[in-house]
This record gives sequence, C-alpha cells and structure tokens, in this order.
Amino acid sequence: MKVLVATKSHMTQYFDATGLATPVTVLSNGSMTVLRNKTTETDGYNSVQVGSGIQKEHRMSKAVLGNLKGFAPFRNLQEFRNESLQAFEVGQTLDVSQFVVGDLVQVSATSKGKGFQGAVKRHGFKGKGSLHNPRHSLREVGSIGGGGRAGGRVVKGKKMPGRMGSDRITVRNLRVIAVDPSTQTILVKGAVPGIKGGLVEIMQK
Repeated sequence: MKVLVATKSHMTQYFDATGLATPVTVLSNGSMTVLRNKTTETDGYNSVQVGSGIQKEHRMSKAVLGNLKGFAPFRNLQEFRNESLQAFEVGQTLDVSQFVVGDLVQVSATSKGKGFQGAVKRHGFKGKGSLHNPRHSLREVGSIGGGGRAGGRVVKGKKMPGRMGSDRITVRNLRVIAVDPSTQTILVKGAVPGIKGGLVEIMQK
C-alpha cells in the first residue's frame, strides 16, 4: 500500500517521447511522517495516521499537541484505512519516490464550494421551458409533494435547491504519468477535485 498527502498545484500538458500530449494534474508534496498505526484491538479499526506541514504550537489545541507528543507540530493530520500495517513504521518519512510511472491510484479531496444553487444547476433539472409563457417560473422546481402523494409530505432525499459543492470526492484509477523526486512533484492523468492549493490524498492499495 502506498499513501501520500499532497497539494494540488495546477493542470498542464505532459508530452511523452513520441510527442503525445496528456492532460495531467500537478501535485506537490513536502513529505509526511507516519505518526502511529491504529489497530482493531486498540482503536476498533486498522489505519495509519500521518502528519504533514508545520503549524505554530500556540495555534494548536492541547489535545492535538498531546497526540503529536514526540513529533513536530504538524498542520495536517490524516488517516488511511489499511488492513496490513507491516509496511509502515512510526517515524518513517514518505514522499513521492514511493510511486512509479504507470501506477493506478485513487485521489480524494474536497470539491469546490458553489454556494446555494437552484435545482436546475444542482441536479440538472430541465426547467419548464417557454411553453405557455411561464414568465418567472422557468427554473422553479414545481410540485414537491402533497395531494396524497407520499402521505401528503415531502419525502426525504427529494432533490431541491440547496448548498452545492464542498463534498468529499474520490476519483479512482488515475494513472501516474511522471514522478520527480527532486521537486517532490507527481503528475497524474486527468482532473483532480478541489481548489488550487487544496490538500489531496493519494492512495494505491
């Protein structure tokens, strides 16, 4: 199992030896440290906890500092579920060099927040169109319940306007196109969720 916490930099094109252009996302990493291995016996599940980035101690709670006792005050703490913990040692440093070209990885990040949106943009509703001159109700949702349907109530999960984005998104089977240990960057094919500068979790089982 290979895991890494990186920062989304930007998208660009990567040209191989034959001149073929591939759209890639550039992910940069400042390395991360294995803090502890959680097990089923002690924590109820198996995972590896890692820390990355540096934070000022006075900006951290005593609970977090106690969890980091013996380590630097890391800004970001992540956990990766892992059934086999033999590959990780406490205090071990992980960086992009563990990945090789051709690896298939899954990438998880928080998608861009888009605020409060209507049902047409949020769920892809068609809208009423211009038939019979609906005037100001072109993009309205329409009937949402009542009239005896579903017991005269609005059923749970009904697609309606609301907050859009800021969700945890996982994209699987992204191929590693290039790895540069000198600059601590890794290039994966295709788009990656999240904003520029946002944290990205990379994992290969």
